[in-house]
Amino acid sequence: MMTLSDNERSPQAEATLSLLWERIRRQGDMPGFTKAINAILASMRGEDEREFSMTQTVLSDPVLTQKVLRLANSGMYSAFGQRINTVSKAVLVLGTEAIGHLALGLKLIEELAKSTPDTETAHIEMEKAVLAGMVAQQVAASAVSRDPEEAVVCSILHSLGRMMLTFYMPERWSQLRDSAGAGREETAAVAVLGLSLEAIGRATAEHWGLPRNLIAGMRRVEPGERGDAFSHDDWLAALGTMSTQAADVLWHDDEAAVTRVAALAERFAPMLGVEPAGLLGAIDKARETAAADLTIAPLAKPAEKRAKLAAATRKRMAGNKILMSGVADMRDAGLNATPGQMMSMALETMHKGLSFTRSFAFLRNRREGRYTARLGLGEGSKAQLPNLSFDDSYEPNVFHAALGSDRVIFIENARDPKFAAKLPGWWKGTLGEARCFVVIPLCAHGQPAGFIYGEWDDSFPSVVLSQTEFSLLNDLRGLVVRTVERRHHAEAVATRV
Repeated sequence: MMTLSDNERSPQAEATLSLLWERIRRQGDMPGFTKAINAILASMRGEDEREFSMTQTVLSDPVLTQKVLRLANSGMYSAFGQRINTVSKAVLVLGTEAIGHLALGLKLIEELAKSTPDTETAHIEMEKAVLAGMVAQQVAASAVSRDPEEAVVCSILHSLGRMMLTFYMPERWSQLRDSAGAGREETAAVAVLGLSLEAIGRATAEHWGLPRNLIAGMRRVEPGERGDAFSHDDWLAALGTMSTQAADVLWHDDEAAVTRVAALAERFAPMLGVEPAGLLGAIDKARETAAADLTIAPLAKPAEKRAKLAAATRKRMAGNKILMSGVADMRDAGLNATPGQMMSMALETMHKGLSFTRSFAFLRNRREGRYTARLGLGEGSKAQLPNLSFDDSYEPNVFHAALGSDRVIFIENARDPKFAAKLPGWWKGTLGEARCFVVIPLCAHGQPAGFIYGEWDDSFPSVVLSQTEFSLLNDLRGLVVRTVERRHHAEAVATRV
């Protein structure tokens, strides 16, 4: 289905597009996408300085920098025979077009993810577009000669007309649904709007000034045998068509999904040059990714996620109350408590307030030159106490980093292979089952006196400490440290006397 040229558009179609452009001007670009890609398109269109311009564009975005370097060092480009450590070299290896497409796809997905449309309908269409991009990425990755970044962008853009209409003209979308029924909006588009949803998407892409090859890949292609004149643009259009249809099926995640996806794979396999089994595998991988990344799609189990989030929020609020109450209790104890009592109160407060699986209080013995765990809470903690001891001489690991900087350190993923070198042998041999942990140093007069350690295992949901919790932890450790410093001061006075 091709787009009519400006000269061939009906007055009704022109009125629809004029209203759309007016809404965009009034509400802002959807959702800031055109602003985000201006520099990328300028870099792709540049002449003598395009490599430099693209390098600058990439370096301005840390996430994009990481993705570009990862792509340049992937197996696809291993023939270049050396590790690529700079964006400048990556631009030479990959070319500005590949990086431009990668950047476009990344920016579009980022902007869609950040968008908070007024209606759930618009949110759903955006999620389907992102899901189509995930499918295309997996399929293109299995077709070695194809450009996965370009494929992702084209497949996301296949749904652009639907996204524009639900985001900017929800009343017209309701008209389409009333006329044709949910899921059949396209069939009523020409009668209601004067042009198809595909034509609206292509007109928007032209309005934004997107590259010709991306616009050419936005058309719908019916499955059939590949002809001799089957071009790269045709392949992108076929992949975008298949990915968009697959995304719609996956998004609903109903009992008929498996049969419908298998039928799609059979129909499109000859056009895409990928075996049906390969297409099914790619779609399944995309589904797994989407289940974790999307927010409201049925396959993402939104009700279950909302219930878990609500439970975690309630637990977090209750935990913060425990931390605040502990701070108040320790302040009340004040001068009457010993350092050991304050350490015990802090450990118990943190253990309950943050729902640690296990927690330990370590003290430093300067004469022996060691840190040793003296108190422990949680299942099996008492049995572990004799094994938790290590030398206080500096080593380049996370514990000495916390003690040396006198800052609370939170490790969100202790199992990340890249982080293994920062974890000491004593921890790996005793506490290595932890998924994440926090180290709260206790430094008196500028010297480490000990620390509190708390960990979470797989039974606890994802942990991210808030700024409020960091502040409360600092209050608790400050109260312990002041008690230790008072004890040291009293001992020094007694010695002089």
